[in-house]
Amino acid sequence: MSSGELECFAVDLKDYVAVVTINAPPVNAQNRRFREELISVFDVLSDRDDVRAIVLTGTGKTFSAGADLKERPSLNAQAGTYLRHNRLVRDAFDAVRLCEKPVIAAINGAAIGAGCVLALCCDILVAAEESFMAMTEVNVGLAGGVRHIRRFFGESQARYLIFTGNRIYGPELYRMGVVYACVPGSELLATAGKIAHDIAEKAPLAVKAAKRSFNVTEDMPLDSGYRFEQSQTVALAGTEDTKEALAAFAEKRKPNFRNR
Repeated sequence: MSSGELECFAVDLKDYVAVVTINAPPVNAQNRRFREELISVFDVLSDRDDVRAIVLTGTGKTFSAGADLKERPSLNAQAGTYLRHNRLVRDAFDAVRLCEKPVIAAINGAAIGAGCVLALCCDILVAAEESFMAMTEVNVGLAGGVRHIRRFFGESQARYLIFTGNRIYGPELYRMGVVYACVPGSELLATAGKIAHDIAEKAPLAVKAAKRSFNVTEDMPLDSGYRFEQSQTVALAGTEDTKEALAAFAEKRKPNFRNR
């Protein structure tokens, strides 16, 4: 994968942090090409040892304005078309949500519908003050995104967002606890980048295991979830990275991790 092969994204990698920029003018709408590239980009970054954290952002004043409705299949389309479409949509979101590396959403502008869901598939959300989230499906006679919205929003807040289609701006998202930080747009990438670099300094295998625990235990009862976490700790205990982390801590030096 190289940026030259991509139509909808640009990827920049430096010091173990990948910055993935949505670049699908005019409004970063999500069509088939967008979703296929998103899957490809995040599958590759998930598998690379020289990537430890990822920042996802958009170009211009839009993070993503949502699905390209012109490509939405008709119920009268050839048998199987709608099922394939829905599978691709799920796979695209899952490529981000299940990526082995933590993903920081730098929400630079409008995150609408599928764009809002895409941001919510990330691990840590940072919003520009002028950015907003909106679930506008009801405006076009559709409904979707409920399960993803519930992961970050309280129940009353989630229903407000879904039922009204109204915008919720960065400062209010921060007050609600939906985003980790809300900053001026000029500081957005620096803030998200600082978080990514902080993560990149930690033991890569431990960070992967922590993200795996978040994903696997999300719907588990407490006891089952904690048992899974303990299994991850046991698996990490014998790795070279954990031994290096403990040695570096004791010797008051910076660790040298090797993903082993």
